[in-house]
Amino acid sequence: MGPMPYPLEPGPEQMRAMGETALGYLVEFVQSQDEAAASDVEGAIEAARSVRGAPPDGPGSFDQLMDTVDLIAANSYNTTGPGFLPFIPGGGLYASALGDFLATGINRFVNMWGQAPVGAQIEQNVVRWLCELFGYGDEARGILTSGGSMANLSALVAARKTKLPEDFLSGTLYVSEQVHASNAKAAAIAGFPSANVRPVPCTPELRMDVDALRERLESDRAAGRTPFFVVASAGTTNTGAIDPIAAIADVAAEQDLWLHVDAAYGGFFQLTERGRGAFAGIERADSITLDPHKGMFLPYGTGSLVVRDGARLREAHFVGAAYLQDFPPEDELPNFTEYSPELSRDFRGLRVWFPLVLHGVDAFREALDEKLDLARYLYEELSTIPELELPWEPELTVVPFRLRDGSDEADRRLLDLINASKRVVLSSTVVEDRFTIRACILSHRTHRDRIEECAQIVRRAVADVTGR
Repeated sequence: MGPMPYPLEPGPEQMRAMGETALGYLVEFVQSQDEAAASDVEGAIEAARSVRGAPPDGPGSFDQLMDTVDLIAANSYNTTGPGFLPFIPGGGLYASALGDFLATGINRFVNMWGQAPVGAQIEQNVVRWLCELFGYGDEARGILTSGGSMANLSALVAARKTKLPEDFLSGTLYVSEQVHASNAKAAAIAGFPSANVRPVPCTPELRMDVDALRERLESDRAAGRTPFFVVASAGTTNTGAIDPIAAIADVAAEQDLWLHVDAAYGGFFQLTERGRGAFAGIERADSITLDPHKGMFLPYGTGSLVVRDGARLREAHFVGAAYLQDFPPEDELPNFTEYSPELSRDFRGLRVWFPLVLHGVDAFREALDEKLDLARYLYEELSTIPELELPWEPELTVVPFRLRDGSDEADRRLLDLINASKRVVLSSTVVEDRFTIRACILSHRTHRDRIEECAQIVRRAVADVTGR
């Protein structure tokens, strides 16, 4: 068979052969996750060097490309496996991968509804479901983003537009000492000097101290500053702590502040009875960041923002252009580009909608309840190890611990020994000036057997480090 006249357009036989090879690899990959190493980065830099280079001028080999995919998967932290406990994972549901494959294959543009009304409706279904999950009414709007960082930025821009004049440099925003760093980054990108980001002390439970917030607001107003924005965390990265959202909402209402809740990690626990209790008052927030690639176990690159008064989000982001005049304005469907920094972007809605409809919302609720149970189990098991200190009970699914009488160096050795098992991988942080180890349980593939094994691994590692 001679060369194809249009090499960028493979025929049906080639398409099927490539697709079957890729699908076969992916099925085998998923099936291998239980036995795969939780991390395998020894020699990974050499593997990276082996693929360094420019693409060829002529056609390459599909089999060689699949070998490269295998190199990527093998020489990395296994973010899709049951032993991945160091950070908040993007679990990568198979149904979501299929939805994404189909979305990129049909390649429809949904950011202006007139170009793909059905696709825009699917994305709007997702946004409305997110809004209703937190009691937001019909006037609410939202967007699907690349992640929580972009969502936090858009929320801040909406608040800046709503609460401050064009010369906004007197505006100050308030975050706890445990807030995610993306909020400070959003402030810098939005044009605020670093001094305008006002850290608020935490209580011993690592939650924002509401009395300290009031004091800081009062002193800043007396100094001529203009407070306008406060961030409450619905699950911090360090320990999973939940700020007193209802009390912060009271302060925001009294002082005319925009209340933003960064629920990127914890937000989807709203599906559970325990989560709804812990997040009391979240429905009063002006905006909420949520990451489906965390609590819904979807692939990385799937974040979201919902805003109670959606018109505020649009006012902060909409800029018209004559070259878009052929497309219809917002009607029963929104033009998502008018609510976001992005015009060109992928069709994110299908990767969310596919697993929601295929598995049903109850399946996600049950999985999240399981993760809460697993965190409590791990906490109780580690609490029986006398040499360990567990300063904070898990509010969600992060379990922090450290040696009771150990130095930072000893805790580092403990972490290295745990991770050397390659059955689980944990991470470290610094809390109250102490090196602290943390386990975060939020993968749909992590179940009781792996957490039991994790507890045993930690117990053995503690004995090795302490000699007891």
